[in-house]
Amino acid sequence: RFEFCEPAFVVGNCLEIASDSHQYDRIYCGAGVQKDHENYMKILLKVGGILVMPIEDQLTQILRTGQNTWESKNILAVSFAPLVQPNRNDNGKHDTVGLPPCAVRNLQDLARIYIRRTLRNFINEEMKAKGIAQKAPPKRKRRRCRRRRINTYVFVGNQLIPQPLDSEEDERMEDDNKEEEDKDHSEPLKPEEPPRNLLREKIMSLPLPESLKAYLTYYREK
Repeated sequence: RFEFCEPAFVVGNCLEIASDSHQYDRIYCGAGVQKDHENYMKILLKVGGILVMPIEDQLTQILRTGQNTWESKNILAVSFAPLVQPNRNDNGKHDTVGLPPCAVRNLQDLARIYIRRTLRNFINEEMKAKGIAQKAPPKRKRRRCRRRRINTYVFVGNQLIPQPLDSEEDERMEDDNKEEEDKDHSEPLKPEEPPRNLLREKIMSLPLPESLKAYLTYYREK
C-alpha cells in the first residue's frame, strides 16, 4: 500500500556520526540532548527538515528554514535519560559511525513503483465510482469492567461490622456480566480475517509472468 524504502539500521552513538554524512528530512532523538549538542543535531537536518528531540526537559520540534536559520517550539514537558557521551579509543580519538549512503533507486525499482501507483489509482477510482468507502480495521471489543460491591458499616456496641448493601442495579449489572462471560466461553474465538488486498488481487490478475508478479508484490505471500 505504501512506497516506503527498506529500513536500514546502524548500531552506534549518534554523537559520533561521520562529518561527511548526508542530511535528513526527519530526525527523532529518543534520549535527552544536552545544550552543547543542540547545534550538532540541527546540522544533520536538510532545509525544510524537522527534528524532534528532548532538550532541557522539553520535547522540542525544530524546523530548519534555511542554511543558518531554524524555528523551534516546545511541545510538552518530558523527562528522558540523557544521551550516552562518546567514548575515546586508545588513540584518544572517537570511533565515527558511518550511516548508509543515500542511493538513487534503479530503473527496475522506479518502474515497479510507477506500476503499483497506477494500479492503486485505478482501484481508488473504481471504488469511488461504486460508492464504496474504504473501511477501517475493526476495533476490538472492550470487556465490561465489573463494579465493586459497596459495603456499609454498622456500629454494634463498640464494634464496626461491615454489612453488604445490594441494590437492584448492582444485581442487574452482575447478571449482565455473567451473561457476557457465558457468551465468551460458549462462542469459540474466531480468527480475524485480514482485509482484502485489492492491489495484490489486481496485480495477480494481470497477464504477466509469475516472476514479474512476484517482483511487483515484493515477493510477499499476503
